[in-house]
Amino acid sequence: MIVVVFSGSRYADWRIADKNRVLHGFRTSGINSYIQDERYILQLLNKSNHLINNAEKIRKIYFFGAGASSPDRQEKIERVLAQFFRNAKVKASHDVLASAISTFGDEKGIVGIIGSGSNAAYYNGRKVLPNNYGLGYILADEGSTNWLGRQLLKDFLTETMPSGIREKLLQKYNLDRRLILDRVYYNPNPNLFLTSFADFIYENRDEPYITQHIKKGLEIYIKTYLLPLSESYPDSQFNFTGSVANNYADWLRELGSEYGLHIGSIIKEPVQNLVKYYINKN
Repeated sequence: MIVVVFSGSRYADWRIADKNRVLHGFRTSGINSYIQDERYILQLLNKSNHLINNAEKIRKIYFFGAGASSPDRQEKIERVLAQFFRNAKVKASHDVLASAISTFGDEKGIVGIIGSGSNAAYYNGRKVLPNNYGLGYILADEGSTNWLGRQLLKDFLTETMPSGIREKLLQKYNLDRRLILDRVYYNPNPNLFLTSFADFIYENRDEPYITQHIKKGLEIYIKTYLLPLSESYPDSQFNFTGSVANNYADWLRELGSEYGLHIGSIIKEPVQNLVKYYINKN
């Protein structure tokens, strides 16, 4: 029995498979070793009956997450999962590798993530080549739901957004200056607060202010990540995962075309393709 996990900051998608078929698919809160300690992650695992009931039977775990970008963070994830799944061999990897495998398989190309966070890298068909991206929700994540939420709140606080959008925000959320600053600067997991406005942005995507907001983020993302990679690896195809890439795929393709980028597949969640890949490998 194997488990494949793909975790963003908000949610972790799980698939439990055995004998070439998926037995269970479910979602938990996200697991991110940058902002969560081992005790918190263990408590999260113990909230899932699917995991509790199958823990002893699982032999391999493939975990991919935004917080597993360095060896020490990967070791932390592997250590805590091994405590819970005592009979399993655990391998933790970066979410960029998950996106690459789910969209390219064993083929090479440039993979991009635009979801709760954002990143991009060249994939040679076996591994993701290292670069200087992936700086997280404070220094980077251009175009992501975190970035979009951050810009939205900034315009709200500085009163530079259209009054109609401001009224809609106030109707849906109990917002004021003190609450926003407390949630961003003093409460744990501020990235979850910033990404919580993703649904509002999507629901109002046809409002000119929101449309411009989204397209600006996508263009900054392209200039920051994709153009340098396209210069280093010319003629590469670009595949994407993530909610922003998927929800605004037409705008992403339109902007990509303007910059001469060959955009291939765009999928929202890589976990389905990941579990198929690893079922075939086991």
